[in-house]
Amino acid sequence: MGEQGVQDRAENAPLRGPSVEDQQSGDVVFYLHHLGAARQKVQFHRAQSRPKLLTEGETKKSGYLTMFSYFSQGKLVRNGKEKKLVVFIEGNIASGKTTCLEYFSKTSNIEVLTEPVSKWRNVRGHNPLGLMYQDPTRWGITLQTYVQLTMLDRHLSTMSAPVRMMERSIYSAKYIFVENLFRSGKMPEVDFAVLSEWFEWITQNIAIPVDLIVYLQSSPQTCHERLKERCREEEKIIPLEYLEAIHQLYEDWLIKKTSFNVPAPVLVIPADDDLQKMLHQYEENREKILAGSNV
Repeated sequence: MGEQGVQDRAENAPLRGPSVEDQQSGDVVFYLHHLGAARQKVQFHRAQSRPKLLTEGETKKSGYLTMFSYFSQGKLVRNGKEKKLVVFIEGNIASGKTTCLEYFSKTSNIEVLTEPVSKWRNVRGHNPLGLMYQDPTRWGITLQTYVQLTMLDRHLSTMSAPVRMMERSIYSAKYIFVENLFRSGKMPEVDFAVLSEWFEWITQNIAIPVDLIVYLQSSPQTCHERLKERCREEEKIIPLEYLEAIHQLYEDWLIKKTSFNVPAPVLVIPADDDLQKMLHQYEENREKILAGSNV
């Protein structure tokens, strides 16, 4: 089977739990699957209050392939080579992220990963994205738990090019969208606490590679007009006030840097212009983006 075939199969394969053999071993095993790569195992030992990654020695002894095989001293390594460049494209809803990614996808040495929205719309026949917009208090944690899982899957997938550009990240999923649900009173405190615990464990125990954040800075009014034009079913009920709240959270995080940790340098691109002007902006910033952290 070719590489694309392997990726397609992995993309659609369900995440599975421990096998009978694993359960009988006395440990609970959490599997992290990602496209075209071997599964990762993190053991939660009963006698410990906190989970730990298997050490290199334990890896060799058990035969398991763990996160240690992929990350060394906080740096991404694959097959003993230097890490590849990872860029997050961040911004409000309808800020132009898809247009930006489509523009750079035409470059042969750039891999583009869009948000897995199709997964959020169809989980075994259910649409948690649509449900969340209809009743965020009831369905917010359902969607955001799955968002964290699928975004982590994206982050850990095998890179197929020297440069990866990702639409948003596990960071903005938590710092922007979960935070907004909680601050607006639409997520119960217990749900927020559970999601926060999951996020903190992931970011403290798993190295999420990132070299640059490109922030497409667009006004809420512009985003609202674009939403009306593209007419996506789930977005028809999004009010301007929601976009204003998302915008403020992005500004606090990436511009003022007063709310949460910023995991990489930030390149700000004004994104209120029309399509042709934005394409020109992307070309003007190409070298800065491909230089990664040297902005």
